[in-house]
Amino acid sequence: MARAAQRAGYPGADREGCVEAAPVRRRVIVHGRVQGVAFRYATRARARELGVAGWVRNRGDGSVEAVFEGRLEHVEALVAFCRRGPPAARVEHLEVREEPPEGLPGFEVGRDALD
Repeated sequence: MARAAQRAGYPGADREGCVEAAPVRRRVIVHGRVQGVAFRYATRARARELGVAGWVRNRGDGSVEAVFEGRLEHVEALVAFCRRGPPAARVEHLEVREEPPEGLPGFEVGRDALD
């Protein structure tokens, strides 16, 4: 089937005929004890391990906001990480929204937002 996709000129097919899954994007807002516990840096480390692009930042209301782009299984693994957070964090609630991917490069810890 993959070779057929390549022969048909499917834009997601590589030279071997493997079809690459379209990237996904999720925006998460993490509530609880999530600032001052290395949440942003742990999220960046995990994102880089998974090859997920995006950013993470503190918000003025004490939450952490992040955007993840990449393969569905990798983005979902990062969302699952945010449900727990690093050892010192206490996640109380996680908001997750789907958004259209923008093609972000790399993963960065962003400046704090002024809510």
